[in-house]
Amino acid sequence: MSTTIAPSDVPESVPAPKRARGVRRLLRPGAAAVSGVLLFLSFPPRPLWWLALPAFALLGWTLRGRRLRAGFGLGYLAGLGFLLPLLVWTGEEVGPVPWVALAAVEALFVAAVGLGITAVSRLPAWPVFAAAVWILGEAARARVPFGGFPWGKIAFGQADGIFLPLAAVGGTPVLGFAVALCGFGLYELVRQVRARRAAARGPIAAAALAVLVPVTGAVAALPLVSGAAEDGTATVAAVQGNVPRLGLDFNSQRRAVLDNHANRTRELAAEVKAGREPQPDFVLWPENSSDIDPYANPDAYEVIDEAVREVNAPTVIGSVIAPETGKLRNTLVQWDPDKGPVAEYDKRHVQPFGEYIPMRSFVRLFNSDVDRVRRDFGPGNKVGVFDLAGTKVGLATCYEAAFDWAVRDTVTHGAQLITVPSNNATFGRSEMTYQQLAMSRVRAVEHSRSVVVPVTSGVSAIIGPDGKIVAETKLFTPDVLVEKVPLRSSLTPATRMGTLPEALLVAVALAGLGWSAARSVRARRARAA
Repeated sequence: MSTTIAPSDVPESVPAPKRARGVRRLLRPGAAAVSGVLLFLSFPPRPLWWLALPAFALLGWTLRGRRLRAGFGLGYLAGLGFLLPLLVWTGEEVGPVPWVALAAVEALFVAAVGLGITAVSRLPAWPVFAAAVWILGEAARARVPFGGFPWGKIAFGQADGIFLPLAAVGGTPVLGFAVALCGFGLYELVRQVRARRAAARGPIAAAALAVLVPVTGAVAALPLVSGAAEDGTATVAAVQGNVPRLGLDFNSQRRAVLDNHANRTRELAAEVKAGREPQPDFVLWPENSSDIDPYANPDAYEVIDEAVREVNAPTVIGSVIAPETGKLRNTLVQWDPDKGPVAEYDKRHVQPFGEYIPMRSFVRLFNSDVDRVRRDFGPGNKVGVFDLAGTKVGLATCYEAAFDWAVRDTVTHGAQLITVPSNNATFGRSEMTYQQLAMSRVRAVEHSRSVVVPVTSGVSAIIGPDGKIVAETKLFTPDVLVEKVPLRSSLTPATRMGTLPEALLVAVALAGLGWSAARSVRARRARAA
């Protein structure tokens, strides 16, 4: 018996052309997200700095020739692909809402950059303008909102890369520009070669220059990078006392944290007396190593004073100062073994949503953890440089290392060495501490200074002026690093010029955007005529 199947019973299949169109629609959004993921993978703790080049090449392919609205959307996808995994540590103890919200807001800057790159992508020498637009986006993100959030600057992923010497030329803006230019130039070179035009030698040469000039510039800048001493050396000790447990609750164990750092300092003093360690010229404790105000608590004062007297060296203590009225202060205290506290530095750029809560009542609707910060911290207003046994030591507390100005002005005020006391205990075993350590390595080359990074729970490190790590600790282990470090006083071009390189690159970006807008206006008028 035969069976007849009605046409309506046959499953309909999607025609091949429609399927192909659907895949093509998803290709560029997928490529945009992948370019962001590649940027993330180029950051520490992975030594894959070179992945930033294909990331920018892929982003260039994704954005070139698109409509402006598409450029914004594709840029947003790239931003999410980059920042969601990069900033996952921000939700380590407070859940996913703050993490996702931060990444979503910061990705808007990358979206605006995507729109800008799309606008300039049809100009001659467009990789130059596109790379400048990226730096324009980083400059904006480093300033707004709430004083900015420069975490994720491309320069901070290049501590192991060949472009690092450019940090000494023009700081993080020039370093980031070179990486972006090389990546966009790589895409343009491939595009021009694939076009196989006999008359395309000019565009091919321009694209090749976009790749070669940043590399050549980095090689030419190598003489600016030196680990040699100019003003002698200093023996420095960085104390990592560790915390009782991971997470936000470490703050409830404030006395234990203080005791840990005092005990490690006394142990160092015993090692010095036994001849197993050299006598340090000065000792550096981390941020929050004494969250108990030593001025208001005589017991805490005595614990610190006893440890400093035993080690017999001026010591920088990270403390929280709680005046009777007003805001708290995140303070570094210079503690002399004979005189006690003799100088202070108040952190100038306090962390929004960490050390103070903007829009507290509104933010509380989404996360009750804001009330863990019961009393806001206030910012200081003076540059931090301590004279420690004759060595001028510049101070940038934790989060401040991400801001160009906060590190540079310590050097212009005479710092021969930089320290970045930090507290990363609230971020557990995440990648955050490695990302921050990479910033200090870039700052070392940028200003040609040794950088000492004492951290409550690790990773603490001593970094040479050439950006190389001389010594480092492990996470969540008590330890002390004692090293002789070179002191330097010369100023790199980056230190001398300050914000000028960034301003010039922003001007290039704005010129490209203006040129693109003028061309669009002329094109519309021509069509109307």
